[in-house]
Amino acid sequence: MRPPDDEALVVPAALEGERIDRAVAMLTGWTRAEVQALVRTGDVRVGGRAVDKSHRLRGGEVVELLSAPSGPEAPTAEDVPVQIRHADDDVIVVNKPAGLVVHPGAGHGHGTLVHGLLACFPEIASVGDPSRPGIVHRLDRDTSGLLVVARTSASYEALVSALARHDVERRYTAVVSGIPSARRGVVDAPIGRAPQRRTRMAVREGGRPSRTTYEVAATWTDPETALLACTLETGRTHQIRVHLSAIGHPVVGDASYGGRLSSRGVDLDRPFLHAGRLAFPHPSGAGVRAFDEPLPAELEAFLEALGPPDEEQAAGADANGSPVD
Repeated sequence: MRPPDDEALVVPAALEGERIDRAVAMLTGWTRAEVQALVRTGDVRVGGRAVDKSHRLRGGEVVELLSAPSGPEAPTAEDVPVQIRHADDDVIVVNKPAGLVVHPGAGHGHGTLVHGLLACFPEIASVGDPSRPGIVHRLDRDTSGLLVVARTSASYEALVSALARHDVERRYTAVVSGIPSARRGVVDAPIGRAPQRRTRMAVREGGRPSRTTYEVAATWTDPETALLACTLETGRTHQIRVHLSAIGHPVVGDASYGGRLSSRGVDLDRPFLHAGRLAFPHPSGAGVRAFDEPLPAELEAFLEALGPPDEEQAAGADANGSPVD
């Protein structure tokens, strides 16, 4: 919730002893970083006095908020190439290349997919979050593949609801170091910010519930490597990369989470992770729409460098992560 009109908050008994930055974030919906910035400028006061961010609160105290965080600047149209795979009155399906950030954020104020989408579809500016218009799910910067963008407010709400119900199929192709002992598996482990490196995620107690399924499609013994088809049941930041690393099989090319960077002389400067299949109930009610996107050239070249697999799983998945009949 947001502060009341008088810009003061009464600390509930349940938050007795909490740090002021965490308590105010919980009561307003702002991030802790936003609250800490206000604390540093003296715009958060307790009993009429400025306090430090580590100040512990007592139940019933009054916290005054002299200002609010400035919201992010709404992005505008820019000349960013967008690979459109489908567009109708309700949705846009795009193929995002590796290296392209989906929406503006810290260190990426311009040149994102959203900026390019606004140039092609200016009407999405009023759809969803103004700082990331039309975006209902994301891909990591260095992950390639498909994502769906809402073109109207009604389709945005429908797609967000479908994601919450787990009615959106998001299937990825990954190559990992090592060969999983189980042909099929589920990684069900909470994910949160890594304590020592806040730009990375980690499996940790108190993180958000996260669930990834995988199936081995092919294996190689020299070097020991496996091709996996992975499906998201939740959508956390870096989820597949974190989960596969946590079970000892990091995504090849993923320097952040321990993957190898090359194979037989072929360098891979990005994780071998590609969102090859996307299926969702169309917001118009016209049934489920499904899309498949082949591997980009650099990932195909890496597979070719690996050579013929030792074993292809008959009931596994093809190189695009689609089920094999």
